Amino acid sequence: MVSSEGLCGSPPRIAAPVRQYGVTKPISIAGPTEADILRNRDLERFLVEAGLYESKEEASKIEEVLGPIQEIVTNWVKQLTRLRGYTDQMVEDANAVIFTFGSYRLGVHGPGSDVDTLCVGPSYVNREEDFFIVLHNILAEREEVTELQSVPDAHVPVMKFKFNGIPIDLLYASISHLVVPHDLDISDMSILYNVDEPTVRSLNGCRVADQILKLVPNVEHFRTTLRCLKFWAKRRSVYSNVTGFLGGVNWALLVARICQLYPNAVPSMLVSRFFRVYTQWRWPNPVMLCAIEEDGLGFSVWDPRKNPRDRTHLMPIITPAYPCMNSSYNVSSSTLRVMMEQFQCGNSICEKIELNRAKWSALFEPYLFFQSYTNYLQVDILAAGADDLRSWKGWVESRLRQLTLMIERDTYGKLQCHPYPQEYVDASKPSAHCAFFMGLQRKQGEIIQESQQFDIRGSVDEFRHSINMYMFWEPGMEIYVSHVRRKQLPAYVHSDGRERSQNLWPTPRQQSYKMPRNNGVAYQTESGEKGLKRKKDPHGENIEQHRLLKRRSPDWNQSGSPEIISRKLGSIATGCSTSDLDEMHGLAGANASSNSSGSNEGNIGGYDNPSSSPSDDLKSCVEDEHADRKKVFQDGLLKELEGNTVVGVVLKSMNGVIDAESAPNPVIRLSLASTA
Repeated sequence: MVSSEGLCGSPPRIAAPVRQYGVTKPISIAGPTEADILRNRDLERFLVEAGLYESKEEASKIEEVLGPIQEIVTNWVKQLTRLRGYTDQMVEDANAVIFTFGSYRLGVHGPGSDVDTLCVGPSYVNREEDFFIVLHNILAEREEVTELQSVPDAHVPVMKFKFNGIPIDLLYASISHLVVPHDLDISDMSILYNVDEPTVRSLNGCRVADQILKLVPNVEHFRTTLRCLKFWAKRRSVYSNVTGFLGGVNWALLVARICQLYPNAVPSMLVSRFFRVYTQWRWPNPVMLCAIEEDGLGFSVWDPRKNPRDRTHLMPIITPAYPCMNSSYNVSSSTLRVMMEQFQCGNSICEKIELNRAKWSALFEPYLFFQSYTNYLQVDILAAGADDLRSWKGWVESRLRQLTLMIERDTYGKLQCHPYPQEYVDASKPSAHCAFFMGLQRKQGEIIQESQQFDIRGSVDEFRHSINMYMFWEPGMEIYVSHVRRKQLPAYVHSDGRERSQNLWPTPRQQSYKMPRNNGVAYQTESGEKGLKRKKDPHGENIEQHRLLKRRSPDWNQSGSPEIISRKLGSIATGCSTSDLDEMHGLAGANASSNSSGSNEGNIGGYDNPSSSPSDDLKSCVEDEHADRKKVFQDGLLKELEGNTVVGVVLKSMNGVIDAESAPNPVIRLSLASTA
């Protein structure tokens, strides 16, 4: 049968060319089915009920806050212009302009989220003194400003504060203009002329957001999908750039790429395709929204062919504005592993949703971190007051990622760390306090011998030295790094009830670790802590330990008392507090020994630390000197023999005496032996 078009002699229809939004053609141009539209309505209803959209009152309050901030920075620049001796006309023309970026500029701002802002000022107003000192002092005098904190050493220097209760992150960029025009076009490439790298990174926050909105097929679909995926990432504890996961711009770029690959899909489809694509993505192949642009301004762009450092990036997500950079350089092998596991879990849930076997709420079940591992590192941060804690915590938190990298490096990737982005507070402590946790497990598939151990003392000691570089240290600022097992986790991590609910998600296979029986471990407690009661001999020794260690240890003191080894590493003091030997089957360590020669050979940490060498003489245990407690630590055995475990190292940020009884549960050397 011949068509009418053929009879009339007209040419056959030619399909319109498919528009290409990214660096490749789309995977599918299919639109939604009726079932997709119904699922999309359910998803949008869920997001509204979850409270992810700010009210009109909150939106107007932000607008009201940005106005006074604009006025403050304008007056600040005029004041500096006058002090530098410029003419009255220059003072009158002097100006600074406030831009927004991040979630607010992208249109996905939620209740209580930080408002990312950028102040662009003239060339003669600098960041180091004028912004972080002069403007800081001006803001500190305003009664509307609270919780003011400067972070000048960050990768992107920032000043954080609340203005009438609205959290603000303020960046500064000094451009090569004597007068900043009110209608400054921040997307113009010339704005990057003759500026430094931190200024480029600050300016690119706005430039990247604008480019993202230009490169997606449907802005509203992008916004709904991004709002959904950010909420998912926070619930699954993989939303944190500072700890090695992904931050807001990273999630925005990943979502934007999915929008390009499925240009006609609705948000419910895009969420499902997000997990489907990224579970199969072959990292370190980069995610790019557009081709990398090179320009004559001389800034380095991401290019692993030319830049050796770029070859080490594990999960490159490239920004679309010049100079194109990897926005996810913080990702480590451990955090990439965690995110890939979560992508796979998300994909499994979305498949069930598409088969009507699950609802959208199942996708957003919180991740039960404290039920997922047997062993944890606990990082306690203390300060004398709330203001000191805020700045001290910011400094430590910004370097926690380095601890993960150090442990990965020193164990050759065989010990995996899972940093948890959420902080916890122990309200019972007399000083201001917060704590962060890391899950620890050996790499799956690794064959571990029965007596093999991971000695990470050097990793933690190196981390301590980096923390000690804080320029604004005040008395009372302390940090403790310690090992806790799941049963020893402090009660305050369960205070919100999240960790006691049933986990409906598939979780990574639990590792069962057993402490080698030939490891001498000291058990000491007189502090009233709950634990197993044990018989003691007339000399006060633990009979069961005595019998076990006498059988296992060739250096047992025949006098009937265990010999005590108490080790001090610079400003690290020791205290003995650990669980029953039979209950310990995972960690025994947090800080790496180094040889006295300082060479890297035979030394995991790779730096000189003679005081931590295995040749330390016997020393007495630390006694608690608090008169009101009237408690003294029991003697215990801290033998460091071959294959033995040394227990009891506590880190302190600065020199001084540590109250060993109040210190968390510390350990030094990690033993992850396979279960027999």
